[in-house]
Amino acid sequence: MDAQFAQLVVNGIVVGSIIALAAVGLTLTYGILRLSNFAHGDFLTLGAYLTLLINSFNVNIWLSMAIAAVGTMFFMLLAETVLWSRMRAIRANSTTYIIISIGLALFLRNGIIFLWGGSNKSYNLPVSQAQDIFGVKLSQYQMIVFVLAVVAILALHYLLQNTKIGKAMRAVADDLDLAKVSGINVNQVVMWTWIITGVMTSLGGSMYGLTVGIRPNMGWFLILPLFASVILGGIGNPYGAIAGAFIIGITQEVSTIWLGAQYKQGVALLMMILVLLVRPKGLFKGTM
Repeated sequence: MDAQFAQLVVNGIVVGSIIALAAVGLTLTYGILRLSNFAHGDFLTLGAYLTLLINSFNVNIWLSMAIAAVGTMFFMLLAETVLWSRMRAIRANSTTYIIISIGLALFLRNGIIFLWGGSNKSYNLPVSQAQDIFGVKLSQYQMIVFVLAVVAILALHYLLQNTKIGKAMRAVADDLDLAKVSGINVNQVVMWTWIITGVMTSLGGSMYGLTVGIRPNMGWFLILPLFASVILGGIGNPYGAIAGAFIIGITQEVSTIWLGAQYKQGVALLMMILVLLVRPKGLFKGTM
């Protein structure tokens, strides 16, 4: 039982690392753009499939992930230009944003199925033997996923706390009108928000594909844990989203001891509800 519990905790940390990367992008787009983007999970899927496409030409998997991140960022900026900037210009309400994002999610998912088919895929990689570390089985790719997630999160922290654009993003998230009066270039902040979101989300998708394989609806099934992480950590707070992601990831995996794997998402939702009953604004303050 102890060995099984430790194994599930480690698995939960790996899953939490992946959710954290994507949840950061989701909470940034809400905190800065006030956009609840239900297409976010499908952009995660897009990142995994772009990695698959580039890797199929015998390109190194890490370079493939980097190029795919640029590609996902491009498509997010395209959506910003075609959809979101126009919606902001006409002051569309939140319901309109949600409906459009669901439509975009369906468009992306069906486009992926059209191009790659509906079957499961995997990267062109050698099989990795799991290492036994104090009775816990851990594959090379799982270790790499965790290390890359930590590096990406530290890079994000540096950008938000120590760069001019990071400080501008925090100012816009706190008070958009005051930020405009202060002379902050809001359009530049919006662009950087999508760049960071695209890179982090694509990395999350690529890493998810690295550990469990790739399928067209993978992002859609992750959307509930993503939103649960964002709400649990305080909407608009990237650090809260990271903490929430690890809590959700570990709780989901450990719950399988008693409930089975089929109830993982229900556990994530239940945990979010229980926390919000005690702390309606989440575990942390909901801004950057």
